[in-house]
Amino acid sequence: MKIVQTIAELRDCLSTFKRPAFVPTMGNLHDGHIALVTQAKPQGDVTVSSIFVNRLQFAPHEDFDTYPRTLDADAERLKAAGCDVLFAPREKDLYPEPQTYKVHPSSELADILEGHFRPGFFIGVSTVVFKLFSCVFAGKPEGVAAFGKKDYQQLMVIRRMVQQFALPIEIMAGETQRAPDGLALSSRNGYLSPEQRLEAVQLSIALKALGEAAKAPGAADLASLEEQAMQTLARRGWKPDYLTVRRRADLQPPRGGAATAEPLVVLGAARLGTTRLIDNLEI
Repeated sequence: MKIVQTIAELRDCLSTFKRPAFVPTMGNLHDGHIALVTQAKPQGDVTVSSIFVNRLQFAPHEDFDTYPRTLDADAERLKAAGCDVLFAPREKDLYPEPQTYKVHPSSELADILEGHFRPGFFIGVSTVVFKLFSCVFAGKPEGVAAFGKKDYQQLMVIRRMVQQFALPIEIMAGETQRAPDGLALSSRNGYLSPEQRLEAVQLSIALKALGEAAKAPGAADLASLEEQAMQTLARRGWKPDYLTVRRRADLQPPRGGAATAEPLVVLGAARLGTTRLIDNLEI
């Protein structure tokens, strides 16, 4: 596996290939990231991953400075997974000047849920992903990029961006990878104390219970069920931002409540101590 830092080096590495398979990450890799690499690899003629902690998607009070950076260990894992090229730019490589041109996704999708609690988050995500795409896929007739379903709203934002800009990139969705007890794998799980780690699975349990309650015959209105789910977590010491049932198509509330033929997804975000966790479950 070749490790490069600059855009020029990356493009030189990829110059003879026609269909890169790309997995962008912020590093501190876990089995979910490696599963994406494994899924994407057969879909291209060269496998590329990136590691870049993107300042643009962090609010001033968030964990940009303390976000785990484990480049050497990450590189070993990517090499073992069959990655061909690791793009690990420094901030001055990807943003040689202030990034004043940014991608603003539609507010209907990007300003709800995560976007409501983290204003500007999806502008930062869309901007860095668009720039990474331009680094990896410039001059290529086509390509594929893989994103995990754990970041469900992010996956939708990126898919819409690719569609609206007519980028010749296929977006692949990887299933959420979970620990044996059901906790969704996340780089931020490393922030949890041993006691918090045992408790953390309650978020996925609450989402599953909310989904079952929403599907039950004669269920109460969704707003009441969502409030009950949040109160259940709050009583356990969590600080929930949202637990909600939405349409998979656009993340809007389902028409007519949960008694609908539309595919739905249950999404949640909550803080346990100082660690904010997210998860979702398609129903």
